Amino acid sequence: MVLNYIWIGFFFIAFTVGILKVVFTGDLDIFKEMMNVTFSSAETAFKISLGLTGVLSLWLGFMKIGEKGGIVNFLAHAGSPLFSRLFPDIPKGHPATGSIFMNIAANMLNLDNAATPLGLKAMKEMQELNKNKDTASNSMIMFLVLNASGLTIIPITIMVYRAQQQASNPSDIFIPLMLATSMATLAGIVYVCIKQRIRLLDKVLLGFLGGIVVFIAGIIILVNAFPQEKVAVYSGFIANLFLCAIIATFIIAGIRKKINVYEAFVEGAKEGFKTAVMIIPYLVAMLVAIALFRVSGAMDFLIDGFSYLLSSCGFNTDFVPALPTAIMKPLTGNGARSMMLDAMQTYGADSFVGRLSCIFQGSTDTTFYLVAVYYGAVNIRNTRYTINGALFADLIGVIAAIFVCYLFFDV
Repeated sequence: MVLNYIWIGFFFIAFTVGILKVVFTGDLDIFKEMMNVTFSSAETAFKISLGLTGVLSLWLGFMKIGEKGGIVNFLAHAGSPLFSRLFPDIPKGHPATGSIFMNIAANMLNLDNAATPLGLKAMKEMQELNKNKDTASNSMIMFLVLNASGLTIIPITIMVYRAQQQASNPSDIFIPLMLATSMATLAGIVYVCIKQRIRLLDKVLLGFLGGIVVFIAGIIILVNAFPQEKVAVYSGFIANLFLCAIIATFIIAGIRKKINVYEAFVEGAKEGFKTAVMIIPYLVAMLVAIALFRVSGAMDFLIDGFSYLLSSCGFNTDFVPALPTAIMKPLTGNGARSMMLDAMQTYGADSFVGRLSCIFQGSTDTTFYLVAVYYGAVNIRNTRYTINGALFADLIGVIAAIFVCYLFFDV
């Protein structure tokens, strides 16, 4: 129901702003631009789904091998002490636990192409346990909020973009980004735990949350031990090694179980094709609404309003030019990426705004895209408080990003 109101709101606000621009500025081309962007966004949604087909088929094929080879079941048992607290509705040892674990690991390593298929696999397995097939279960909500909080350990793509924009030290946003995304994830977990009345003072949960902090501190120390120019190289090597290790492990496990590895892969790949086709209408609906909101000028009005409000209250507004990236990120990853690149090109990669845009880009994830894709894949219509929790995590990530950027860099 919440998603329905948000979707309607995008259209209503876009049309209203368009009419105001015609009346007060005489812009007679605005509705032409808005109609053009609806067609181009629908085409983009189809291309995204088409592009996902191969990746989904590939990774769901390997996941099927891992499932029949016992790897997914092993991960489910290994993660059961923690996941039984975060996902109490999932039975101990259920395959969904292994898929969730793999998805979160891929997200932490910024392996988007691998994370999405694994996430869709997890959603399908949770849907099998879901009693109300059109309503998001507690486990689905926790999973979506964790994904939307965007915990990333190796922001390799952002560092590559900074290098392309001639940043003097492309990895100088690594530590601030880690702090911001960690705060977003912790906020998301706490929000959902409170809503679902999950006991936060449980020693396993406390150990997990504390472990995140310790792990991040260890990564920071390790990164500082290497020359800055080598960080991106080593990060990319680790990420790709992780992927290759997953594939090799799944195949070896399949051989040990004496299954037909090839047929298992094909069986899983067929699921990937069906999933890619199923999400097309959901992506079209969401991307068209977001594009209208942006092209109508509503996004610009929102940014200008923030700037005026903050300056009127006497706050420093040096961070405002970077806000388009933060606002676009929950809506569309490509749009936020474009805003980040535009900020670096306009203000400089080593400017305060350029760095903050990069931290915004990496501190949260594309909430509405994730909701459209993941819930669309299993025909969930009632998202309950998923979007509230995800946007709360996004907000904390944005606030943390602004704070750490002021802390680490000169304006």
